[in-house]
Amino acid sequence: MIVTIDGPAGAGKSSIARQAADSLGFEFLDTGAMYRAIALAGIRADVDWNDKAALLRLAKKVTIEFRDRCVWLNGNDVTALIRTPSVTDVIRHVADVIEIREILTDKQRAFVDGRDVVTEGRDQGSEVFPNAQCKIFLTASPEERARRRQQQLSEAGRYVPLEDILAQQNRRDQEDSSRPVGGLRPAEDAVILHSDSLSLDEVLLEVLRIVHQRRGELAAAGHPEH
Repeated sequence: MIVTIDGPAGAGKSSIARQAADSLGFEFLDTGAMYRAIALAGIRADVDWNDKAALLRLAKKVTIEFRDRCVWLNGNDVTALIRTPSVTDVIRHVADVIEIREILTDKQRAFVDGRDVVTEGRDQGSEVFPNAQCKIFLTASPEERARRRQQQLSEAGRYVPLEDILAQQNRRDQEDSSRPVGGLRPAEDAVILHSDSLSLDEVLLEVLRIVHQRRGELAAAGHPEH
């Protein structure tokens, strides 16, 4: 069974998807990490972000692996490095190259083949896995998402003014929504889950309820999960 969890930056997709995968006994696929890994490779190679051909060559050359929930780039653990602001600032240059999206879409589809997977990103239910059996679009207000991000950074020992986080987040929302391919939007058959008034535990419980309900519907209709 494929469960897709899409949504804007700061909605809590990654942590909820990881916990849901653990609770369900499913594999977890962090698609954003794949784009971030290529962006990090681009920074290290001092690539010209306007040179799409060079970016594509880089994307074809790098090796991205998931090992025990860690992200490895060319044989090195880059789990923490890909979450730094320098990577966030340039990721749009990678995500906007249609040919790179096609390469990573193929990798994502290969990853889930024959597996039970919870996958999260921006376009998992709408484009990468249009036939996924369960699609969830997790969202929250811009202010709530910025507040959560500020708290997350504070817990990591970094203080960033809320207005700075909100401005960066709004810019990312605009970039993600206007992307011609892989743009941020819920699939037509996705369940929209607004999390403003919910704790993380409550969001997880609601996600699991949606998944179990969908599994029940599939079983009743005699449809296999794979």
